[in-house]
Amino acid sequence: MPSPEPRRRAAAPAAARPVAKPKSQVREYAEALAVALLLALVIRTFVVQAFKIPSGSMLPTLQIGDHLLVNKFLYGPRLEIPLTEVSLGRLPGLRKPRPGDVIVFLAPARASSDRQRRDFIKRVIAVEGQTIEVHAKQVYVDGRPWDDPHAAFLYGKPDPAAERPSNPQLRPCGSLESGPGQSCAPYTVPPGHVFVMGDNRDQSYDSRFWGPVPIDDIKGQALIIYWSWDGPDRWVRWDRIGRLVN
Repeated sequence: MPSPEPRRRAAAPAAARPVAKPKSQVREYAEALAVALLLALVIRTFVVQAFKIPSGSMLPTLQIGDHLLVNKFLYGPRLEIPLTEVSLGRLPGLRKPRPGDVIVFLAPARASSDRQRRDFIKRVIAVEGQTIEVHAKQVYVDGRPWDDPHAAFLYGKPDPAAERPSNPQLRPCGSLESGPGQSCAPYTVPPGHVFVMGDNRDQSYDSRFWGPVPIDDIKGQALIIYWSWDGPDRWVRWDRIGRLVN
């Protein structure tokens, strides 16, 4: 009787798999750069953003040449169309701005002579529903003196309205006729806005000139000084680096 034919047969050779080509260095660098740019965009949009102090309106708290990091998630990140200042609203934040907060915001067009909107930094003095007035360089909020230890009058002339407490010509705080060194009549901050002033009261262009700031235009709260230059000679102010902004 013939033996049965073996069932096992030699396995067919496996199909050759294509060998993956290693990525070129150029492609690796491009991918790493794309990831870094995306991460930087996310951080800048939702977490922190860097700003530079160009003027003395916040002296003595902030010096010209201070470089700050601004906390953007505290009030909720302001969403914008990329490469523009067009607002798309904002995400929910941890809390609303409070009196005493130092904030960075997009100033109204009327705050600049060329009608361009720019980033300003000021201190919140009053929030929605509160009434603010200024007399003899003293700020009052809801009828009570606003005792701000950060305020200073480093430059400027005496207030001509200081000797006239019943001056009938006083303009409301926030009108174009108001300004540093001037008294102004009571003004109630409207809903969704804050009233801001510079710490250097006589040298600050702020809400006394152009009115309250919409909360939607606030970019964040000033957090920390990460770098500081001193004047045209570019000396580093080491003692200011790492200071929290209060």
